[in-house]
Amino acid sequence: MIGLGEDGLAGLSNASRNALQEAEVIFGGPRHLDLVEAGARGQAWPVPFSTAPVLEMRGRSVVVLASGDPFWHGAGGSLVGQLEPGEWVSHPAPSCFALAANRLGWKLEEVLCLGLHAAPYAKLLPLLGRGTRVICTLRDGKAPAELASWLVENGQPDAKLHVMERLGGPKEHLRHALAQDWKLPQGEAPVLMAIEAMRPGLPQAAGLADRYFASDGQITKRPIRALTLSALAPRQGELLWDIGGGSGSVSVEWCLAARSARALTFEPRAERLENIRTNAARFGLSHRMAAVLGKAPEVLTGHELPHCVFIGGGGSEALLDHLWMILPEGTRIVANGVTLETETLLMQAHARLGGHLLKAEIAEAGPLGSMRDWHRARPVIQWSVTR
Repeated sequence: MIGLGEDGLAGLSNASRNALQEAEVIFGGPRHLDLVEAGARGQAWPVPFSTAPVLEMRGRSVVVLASGDPFWHGAGGSLVGQLEPGEWVSHPAPSCFALAANRLGWKLEEVLCLGLHAAPYAKLLPLLGRGTRVICTLRDGKAPAELASWLVENGQPDAKLHVMERLGGPKEHLRHALAQDWKLPQGEAPVLMAIEAMRPGLPQAAGLADRYFASDGQITKRPIRALTLSALAPRQGELLWDIGGGSGSVSVEWCLAARSARALTFEPRAERLENIRTNAARFGLSHRMAAVLGKAPEVLTGHELPHCVFIGGGGSEALLDHLWMILPEGTRIVANGVTLETETLLMQAHARLGGHLLKAEIAEAGPLGSMRDWHRARPVIQWSVTR
């Protein structure tokens, strides 16, 4: 695997040049193949992308070309999981992120580096805040204008944008604008955008305002959601089962709390699935959140077992017994209830299985004629236990 810059053959090390000379076949995008003058040995990646043609040539001398570092949004990560350690070697060049940081004078260790060439812009929503710097790869020459428009619509109209095309070569081009003043002409790929956010973004603590979520009113309200997330204790790489998902707000905040956390949201009402999916997409979490139609416990069969379970609605003795039977030891369970029947159920579960029982009573100030009084919400009982 050879990392290639926009300067083509001139920027390659001797080891990379030797590998190219000895290669029977050279894989890469059309632009890469032209840069190294691959000729008849060149083979363009299939569309849609697949590593299968490379793997079919195991045992032969094959070169795979990638932009910059093959292991930073490159083909390296897709290939090595299917190869033995002795079957491959990598010759990296400076990544596009390193080139961009050097052009701008940014400390790369303080910059978020994202691949948005095949991901929604919404992935930026929970990341952007005053002073945040991001460098992201983009799909094509049309994408910078799209992203500028998205930033304006999502609370960053005066974000400083730096568009960089074909970095490191003779056709390198840098342009600058504010998101709200975007009038730059369409450029060409490969293209990156560096973003300097100038306004506050989403709060980073659990308990986002209810207004951020699409909902029909069936939503775990902000103060209780904050208490719930504290009890759920999200961790990297963990999977949540959110049973009785409603709007999916708990699943969203679970995923936001840990970058590699995932959630399956089970909801018995079909009309609510659209809100759950809308909320996942709004926060760029569609790849980590899935909405499943069905009533628990029946709907739980056949799914990957979770590290943590939240029961926000539809709790029953049958469900608790089923979970206790199928969940592995160490699984965390958190259940909320507002009805007398659910309160009795959770109190009995606490007496039988242990754990922690909490009752939250919250009141907010509101109008009473020309004055104010306390408007009390329904008390919420919360049971949390580790299986």
